[in-house]
Amino acid sequence: MSAATTAARATRTRPRLSPDFLRLWWADGISAIGDGVTIAAAPLLATRLTDDPRLIVAASVAFTAPFVLFGIPAGLLVDRLDLRRTMMWVNLARAGLLAVLAAGIVGGWAGLPLLYFSMFLLGTGDVFCRNAAQVLVPSITPREDLAVANARIMATQEAGAGFVGPLVGALLFGVAVALPFGLDAVTFLCSAILLSRIRYRRPAATPTATAGLLSEMLVGAKWLWRHYLLRSLALLSCLINLAGSAMLAVLVVHSAEVLRLSPFGYGALLACQAVGAVLASRFAPMLARRLGREGALVATAVLIAISELVLAIAPIPYAAGVALALFSCGTVTWNVVVVVLRQTLVPTHLLGRANSVYRLISWGGLPIGAATGGFLAAAAGTPAVFGAGAAAMGVVAVALLLGARRHWISRVEQDVRPCTTVEDRAKEER
Repeated sequence: MSAATTAARATRTRPRLSPDFLRLWWADGISAIGDGVTIAAAPLLATRLTDDPRLIVAASVAFTAPFVLFGIPAGLLVDRLDLRRTMMWVNLARAGLLAVLAAGIVGGWAGLPLLYFSMFLLGTGDVFCRNAAQVLVPSITPREDLAVANARIMATQEAGAGFVGPLVGALLFGVAVALPFGLDAVTFLCSAILLSRIRYRRPAATPTATAGLLSEMLVGAKWLWRHYLLRSLALLSCLINLAGSAMLAVLVVHSAEVLRLSPFGYGALLACQAVGAVLASRFAPMLARRLGREGALVATAVLIAISELVLAIAPIPYAAGVALALFSCGTVTWNVVVVVLRQTLVPTHLLGRANSVYRLISWGGLPIGAATGGFLAAAAGTPAVFGAGAAAMGVVAVALLLGARRHWISRVEQDVRPCTTVEDRAKEER
C-alpha cells in the first residue's frame, strides 16, 4: 500500500469536527463542570436543612420535573428559534439564578423553598439547552462523524458533571456552603460567551398561518409514535431513567447512613461515574460496530442491572464506586447508540419536535424515579431502592434481547431514506 493511499485513508477516517462544534463542545464542557458542582452541593445543602429522605430527594424531583412539563414545548421552540442565541440567553439566566441562590445562602435566607425553586428553573434551562444542542450537533458535524461527536460531548459531560464537578463541589461546600453555587454561576457565564462565538446560525422555522402551536407539537408526537423502533426505545429509556434517578436521588442518604462517608467522600463517590463514562466514550462506537447496535444496547442494560445489584448487596464504599462506574458506562453507551439513531432516522425538519417527544417519554421516568426512591428509602431503606432498580433493568435487558433476535434496528436502518422534498415533508407531517 502506497504512502499516498495510507494518508488518504487516514484523512477519510479522521473526524472532521468544525470550529463551531469545538466551541459548542467547550461551552458544554465548562457548564458540565458547573453542573457537577451543583449536583454534589445541592443534596448536601438539602441534608443541612432536613434529615427526611423525602424532602432531600425533592430537590432532584424539582430539577427533573421540567423534563416532563416542558419537553414538548422545548422541542417546538427549538424548531423555531436560533439555537445559538437561545442557548446563550438560557445560560445567562441560569448564571443569574445561581448568583441569587449563593447570595441567599450567604445572607441566611436560603431555605428548602428557594433550593427547590432554583433547581426547578435550572432543570427548565437544561431541557431547552440539551434539546437545542442535540439538534445543533448534526447541523455542524458530518453525518459519518456523528458517533464520534456525540461520544465526545457525552464524555465531556460525564467527566465534568460526574468527576471534576462533584469533587470541586464537595471541597468547596466544606469551605463555604455558598461557594459551589457561585462557581456554577461563573461556568454558565463562560459557556454563554463561547456560544456567542459560534458562527453557524441554523435557520429558524417559519411558522405557517394554518398550523397552530398544538398541531405543530402533535406532528412530532404522531411521527414518533408511528415509528415502532424509536417508540420502543423511548419506553425502555423511561424505565432506565426511572431506575437510575431513584438510585442517584437516594445516593446522598446511602452515602451517609450506610457507607458512612463524609461530604467529600460523597463527592468522590459521584466522581467514580466519570471513569465509566470516559471508557464508554472511547469504546462505545467500537462496541456498536463489533456487537451491532442491538448487542450494544443489551450489554448496556446488563451493566446497569449489575451496578444496581452491587449497590443493593455490598455496603462497601469501593464496591459502590465500581458500581457507579459500571452504571455510567452503561448509560453513556446507551445514549451514544440511541442519540445517533434519532439523529439519522428522524427527518431534519422534525428533529426538534420528535426529540422533545422522545425526551418527554424517556425523561418522564426521572421525577417519578426520584420521588419513588425517596418514599421507598424512607419505608424500607436505600438498599431496597437499588434492588428494585436491578429488577427493572432485568426486564429491560430481556426486552432488548428479544428485539435483538429480530434485528429490529438493522432492518429499520436498511429501510431509512432521506426526506428532502416538499412532498416528502408533507407526507411525514400527515
